[in-house]
Amino acid sequence: MKKYNILILAAMLLTGAGCKDYLEEDTTGLLYGENVLSTQDGLESALTGAYKGLGSQWSYGFIHPGAQAAMLGGDDVTTHPASNKADWREFDQFNPSTTNQRSNAVYTGCYKAIQGANNVINNWEKTVGTKATIDIIVGEAHFIRAFAYYWLVRFYGNIPLITAGEYSDELLTVGKSTPQQVYDLIIADLTVAENNLPNTKRDPGRANKGAAKAFLADVFLTMAGWPLKQTDKYALAAAKAKEVIDNRAQYGFELLPTFAAVFENDPASSGTREAVFQISGFAAGSGTANATYGNTTMPGEEGGWDDMFAELNFFRDFPAGPRKDATFRTEFGLGATKIPWQNSLTKHPYYQKWYIKGNIVTSSISLPSVMMRYPHVLTIYAEAKARGAGGPDQAAYDALNQVRLRGLPAGTKPLTMGSLTAAQFADAVVQERAWEFACERTRWFDLVRLEKVEEANAKKSPDDLQPIKPITKANYWLPLPYTDTSINPNLN
Repeated sequence: MKKYNILILAAMLLTGAGCKDYLEEDTTGLLYGENVLSTQDGLESALTGAYKGLGSQWSYGFIHPGAQAAMLGGDDVTTHPASNKADWREFDQFNPSTTNQRSNAVYTGCYKAIQGANNVINNWEKTVGTKATIDIIVGEAHFIRAFAYYWLVRFYGNIPLITAGEYSDELLTVGKSTPQQVYDLIIADLTVAENNLPNTKRDPGRANKGAAKAFLADVFLTMAGWPLKQTDKYALAAAKAKEVIDNRAQYGFELLPTFAAVFENDPASSGTREAVFQISGFAAGSGTANATYGNTTMPGEEGGWDDMFAELNFFRDFPAGPRKDATFRTEFGLGATKIPWQNSLTKHPYYQKWYIKGNIVTSSISLPSVMMRYPHVLTIYAEAKARGAGGPDQAAYDALNQVRLRGLPAGTKPLTMGSLTAAQFADAVVQERAWEFACERTRWFDLVRLEKVEEANAKKSPDDLQPIKPITKANYWLPLPYTDTSINPNLN
């Protein structure tokens, strides 16, 4: 690669964009200089660019199914044992390469979002406009940067910590920061977001004060587990989650009456009140290809790509009830004749929750990717209280029961205070989260922070893909992309 292309790559803040990508680069949000960012409209445009980094159907971010693929090391999702799914199988078999396009799509999207957020954070003081609106723009930029770094540090561990919005020579030799350093910035960013953001979202695809608090709670819960194991963070996680629960009406959050309503997946809808934070889709997207909704999660019998589907033991162990009925698809076929999953090409159930309403295969990708739902906040509070001093209180039992009872058959008895030890209650919460958020980019991170990746994979069905070698802690993190390590030896 010629020197000028290396400089371009660095100027993209190590996002993994190659020469062809540069020529086709979407420059929305890449606005520099005092003249552009001195206006409120310019600052808003830069913020839009940051958001856009989180969602591109074909290239990067979270509308792209890369994040789903990178979590196949959990026990809820698997992929085709043959076909053209080599980059998916690498994760399920714990052998991801540095050139894997799925994990690299997440890496690229996150750093694009960080670049745009840095541009706002580093220049907003020059902006002339309405202070209240500028404060919100700055709060959203800090939230986006925290969100992106939170994903990167959990996936990769030691990563480049970039706070510059513009190119400098130092970016060619930037080193890796420790998880603690990254988490320090995440907490600082979310604190700014919490203070700056309003209770009400400016639109469904933006963050508000409740979202900042919810992610702070999740960050604290994660920091209490592997690798930092800062158990004092359990109390902070519980306290911050409780703030969200107590003020859910102000923030526009609620637990929907039925699980099926959460995944109606109507392209005409902008989302539900269960979404704490979502990445809104783009109506200009080209069909459902290479996106989480649609082809990638549908069986070949229905025109799908067989990219990901349920692990067998996870499906078989899943408690019967309305949540299981709405989570899985067990009969396939586009016409009147259906075949059971046992007779399908892959011989696996699929995830109903990622089907588009009406089973549309060619509609525009306008569905939001929900990155946190309100029941996640309930389970954060319940688990954090159980693992902290004093054990679970009645509010923790209430929080767990709200999630649990919605998914189980009518007449199921709630768990009663004192019926479980603190350890048993914490385990029950983690298991409940596995059922509630099956195939929703959650299970893998729970297994990692609780150091249960090995245990979960030891329980796989022999008819599912198996790890190709013993799992160690080294497998908990992904390798940094070759596009970055090849030009910067400090990232090796």
